[in-house]
Amino acid sequence: MTKKPHLLVVDGMALLFRSFFASSAMGQYIRLEDGTPTNGVQGFARHVLTAQSLMKPTHLAVCWDMGAQTFRNELFDGYKANRPAPPEEMLPQFDMAKEVSEMIGWKNFGVEGMEADDTIGSMVEKWKDDADITIISGDKDLLQLLNPATTIAFTKKGYTEYDVYTEERFKEEYQIEPQQFAYVKAFMGDSSDGYPGVKGIGPKTALQLIQNYGSIDEVLNNLEKLKPAQRTKIAENVEMLKLSHQLATIETGMEIDAHLEELLLEDYSTTRFDELEQRGFRLIVKHAKSLYSFA
Repeated sequence: MTKKPHLLVVDGMALLFRSFFASSAMGQYIRLEDGTPTNGVQGFARHVLTAQSLMKPTHLAVCWDMGAQTFRNELFDGYKANRPAPPEEMLPQFDMAKEVSEMIGWKNFGVEGMEADDTIGSMVEKWKDDADITIISGDKDLLQLLNPATTIAFTKKGYTEYDVYTEERFKEEYQIEPQQFAYVKAFMGDSSDGYPGVKGIGPKTALQLIQNYGSIDEVLNNLEKLKPAQRTKIAENVEMLKLSHQLATIETGMEIDAHLEELLLEDYSTTRFDELEQRGFRLIVKHAKSLYSFA
């Protein structure tokens, strides 16, 4: 039996933000000669290079948000409204990260009006039968995408430590199916994404409700069985509960305009990294050389 391809799907936004804030906290912006900061970009690329050496994927894709506005903002004005704008030093690094990604030989994906999560979800749906998939992110919302072929590696510490979830581990810990996780999120809300869920229902109660009833509709069909306080909270927030579920659900039906073989990783060449060196991305080059022997 031939071994399945191993596709590494990288949440580019998560790694870029993580790398930016980790180094900017110490005032390290690692500027190019013209003064443009590169700390987020260099950290992102080094993170992915390290992940590649640890996880040994055969194929790789990097997913990005494309602008701040998505269909979720149209559903709900408050969606991510409380998030501060990215710092000024980060602004030039969004496009730069995609450019560096391509220069190294990785394929970028992103769709206007959709989040990186939706692109990741649609990739999982498209290739779950053809490849073993590992997602790298820091976003727990992605737990709803777990299936027998898909693993999620949540960033933990530095470039090498991950908290890895399989479908099996998720079911053991949460006692629900991964796709039911969006129901839990709908009840508990998400302060970082700016949607309230049902006020007064926290993560623990939200999970118990879905363990007991399986879905939002079934909770609503069984309201009379709940404690009076819970019943009142839910009954008063049915519209927001349903809207929160729409906001929490990752889209998996987007068109992914690529064939799996287009994501095949090739051996790295000196010329590719010479170009990066000339552009001033020395930390990436040094890191790559320490991990891979170039032809």
